[in-house]
Amino acid sequence: MAEVATPSVADLVALLPGVTGTMLEHGELVAHASRDAIADLSVALRDHPQLAFEQLIDIAGVDWPERAERFEVVYNLLSVSLNQRVRVIISTDAVQPVPSVHQVWPVATWWEREAWDMFGILFSGQPDMRRILTDYGFEGHPLRKDFPLTGYVEVRYDEERKAVVYEPVKLTQDFRSFDFESPWEAMTTLPGDEKVSRS
Repeated sequence: MAEVATPSVADLVALLPGVTGTMLEHGELVAHASRDAIADLSVALRDHPQLAFEQLIDIAGVDWPERAERFEVVYNLLSVSLNQRVRVIISTDAVQPVPSVHQVWPVATWWEREAWDMFGILFSGQPDMRRILTDYGFEGHPLRKDFPLTGYVEVRYDEERKAVVYEPVKLTQDFRSFDFESPWEAMTTLPGDEKVSRS
């Protein structure tokens, strides 16, 4: 009797609902999927006995400003029990929310909050969409490629007021004078050099 070949992880992932394509990139499986299918796809990736992706390592954002759906949301998954990995990539824009996967992997709450804070990617069904790395009064999302690199206010902690304050930017560095000499240039012998024999 002929032996039946076991399907590969790539074959299994390619057959899951919502997957639009798979490929190997640097020896790692990458699956592209539709945004609306990510919640069901996550359950299938976790619960399929030959996949068993029980750990969400992280969720990352990528900004492509020239695309209609400018953001890619990248899910890096690990199966500890089967020693395999997969990267799932979906696309979205600044308006359409991505279904949250925090009920599949509770750690997703942190990563979804970070993606929203840094990129402005919205997640529907996420009960804790607070800023996580920027101040609560912060305007904008710093990792967007169209985020301004300079502004008109700076944020600092004021010891007297015991609070974070916003103040106009003070460009005091423009008026400093630099001599461009290293303090090391005045030293002819560095500590320890006396032990080195010179030929």
